[in-house]
This record gives sequence, C-alpha cells and structure tokens, in this order.
Amino acid sequence: MESAIELAGLDVHLGSRKILDNLTCTLSGRTIGLLGPNGAGKSTLINTLLGFHKPSRGTARIFGYDIRKDLDRIRSVIGFMPENDSFIAGMTAVSFVRMMAELNGLPSDAALERAHEVLFYVGLGESRYRQLGTYSLGMKQLAKLAQAIVHGPKLVILDEPTNGLDPPARQRMTRMIREMRDTGLRIILCSHLLRDVEETCEEVLILKNGRIVHYCNVEEERKANLRFVEIETHGDDSGFIAAMEGLGCECAAAGDRRVKMVMSDGVEIRDIYRAAESSKLQLRRLNYRRDTLEDIFLKAMEDTNGRS
Repeated sequence: MESAIELAGLDVHLGSRKILDNLTCTLSGRTIGLLGPNGAGKSTLINTLLGFHKPSRGTARIFGYDIRKDLDRIRSVIGFMPENDSFIAGMTAVSFVRMMAELNGLPSDAALERAHEVLFYVGLGESRYRQLGTYSLGMKQLAKLAQAIVHGPKLVILDEPTNGLDPPARQRMTRMIREMRDTGLRIILCSHLLRDVEETCEEVLILKNGRIVHYCNVEEERKANLRFVEIETHGDDSGFIAAMEGLGCECAAAGDRRVKMVMSDGVEIRDIYRAAESSKLQLRRLNYRRDTLEDIFLKAMEDTNGRS
C-alpha cells in the first residue's frame, strides 16, 4: 500500500520552543490514530502537514509531495475537519460546503452538486438549507465533515470528530469513518477518546513532549500481547492445571483456590471450560483480559525515552 505520510527528521520550533523533535516514521495504514496527552505536539504536527507551520529541520511528504516544495499539490489532496468551529453562521450549509468545494478547486456547478451529495451522505440532506448558526453541536460536526470531503480528497484529517457528541451521534460518526476508510480514503484521526481510535484505526502514532514514543499496527500489537486469565475454583485443580499446561498454557496456583494462567496461541476460553469439565473442577469466577489500546497508550507514556 502506498505510504500516505513520511516524516523525515521533522523539527518544528514555535518561537524559541522546540515543539516537534526529530519525528521520523512512515505512516501507511488506511486509518491512522494520532494520540498523546495535552501539549504532546499533535496539533502542531497537523498544522505542519497543512502548511501552517514551517519545519525548522527535516521535512514530511504526503503521497510523495514534500511539504517544503509542493504545498499547493498537498492541499489539493487533503481534507481537514478542524476541532473548533470555523463557520459563517449566516450561511446555509449547502452554500458553505459549496464555497469550500470551490476554494478547493471545483468548478461552481460541480461544487454545488457535490455539496448536495455530501450533505445527504452525512445525514444533513433535510437540513441543508438551514443557516449553520441554527445547527446543534452534532449537526455542526457533520457539516465540518461534509466540507472536509466535498472535493474528493485522498487523505482527510479529522481533529476530534466526536467531540461533544451524544452516544448515537458518536456511533454514526465512527460508522462513517469506517465506511470512508473501506472505500479507500486515507484518514488521520486525532482524538483523546481511545475508544474511537480503537474502533476505527489500523495504525497508531503516539506523541509525548514532541517526540514519537510509540508507533504500531494496532491489530499486530494486540496479537503480540499476552492474554491473561485468572480463575477462582472449587475442588482439586491439579488435573485442570495439567490439562491446560498440556495445551501450552503457563499456569500458577495463586492460593485461596485461584489459578492464574497465560493462554497460549490457539487456546480459547471454551478450552478452559472443557478442561474444567473433564477434570470435574467447578469454576466459580473467570476474569479474562488482553491488552487494549489503553494499555498500549499507558505503556507508551511510561517509555523511558519519553518519561516526564
């Protein structure tokens, strides 16, 4: 798959402060989550990719275009949904989205046609002639998404797209992000909600203090992480432990009728119940977990290279 973004020794200073420090990586996933605590440099990275901040050293390339030399080409293939509202309150949604399409190079007639299409796509078709100032928060988020994709970009940057949404609106937004991803649109999702990233993203870039502290393929990271089970039992557990060790699991009796176990590849929860039934062991409680994106994020925050 073609790399969407390449960061090559990217430094950015704002005044005398170094905000981004030697960012180097290649981002090739269809949907890339950008994570980090407040002040990590996420917004600065987005603004640098959009050409609002100039690199102090190094560069970045988007679909092969260099942000130092090819900014017009880059802006023609990017859509941007900002975190903060940037509307003209007295404009109707269709007029605003049409204007944004024209600013991105579409002819007037094509821009109007596309504005109607994307407003129906995001669910604002029936409200497209209303003034943006009368929209609810959720409707404004959808209007921001519409203007970001109206010109048919190859890459769209979504900055906190579910911010302030109620649960049904959030589910609709994440569903649309997955739909756009599956049609081939490349997406960078910047969010403080790890659940949004976990539900939509294939890769994750984590920043701290302006540096990359972790970059991973989310699915591969999950597969690499161990699966842990803690079981409360009643009865003689020796036969059960022997059976599970025979399946390649690591088991340890934890006292007070508890068994802790690291599950091996290919072993599932149903195998635990089968082994318990075969050894006539009663299971009173079973706790199962494997690392989530939250675990990955917290580990990255404790990284010695990025430790506060």
